[in-house]
Amino acid sequence: MSIKQIEVQILEQSYRLACPPEHEDDLRAAVARVDAEMNKVRAQSTVRGTDRIAVMAALSLASDLLALEKSIAAGQAFPAEEIQRTIQRMNDRLTTVIDQYQA
Repeated sequence: MSIKQIEVQILEQSYRLACPPEHEDDLRAAVARVDAEMNKVRAQSTVRGTDRIAVMAALSLASDLLALEKSIAAGQAFPAEEIQRTIQRMNDRLTTVIDQYQA
């Protein structure tokens, strides 16, 4: 597996990151999310210092993740893979019924 070096910006600071080429889009999306959250913390609070901003942004993102996990556990939200499996099962059932009526 090859590793690619990419350069990204988070809170106007450059970082070189290594990742497999097939994960670059996901990593760039994660970087964009972290950068947006850190900029939001900096703009909406009196917190100063990159390390403190990073901690506050990490806490905010972790809170979002925990809320999503609770929603999934309570059946209020479903992961994309589960939705795809459900749709595939429904399509399979529909195909079976249609085939029975066409025969």
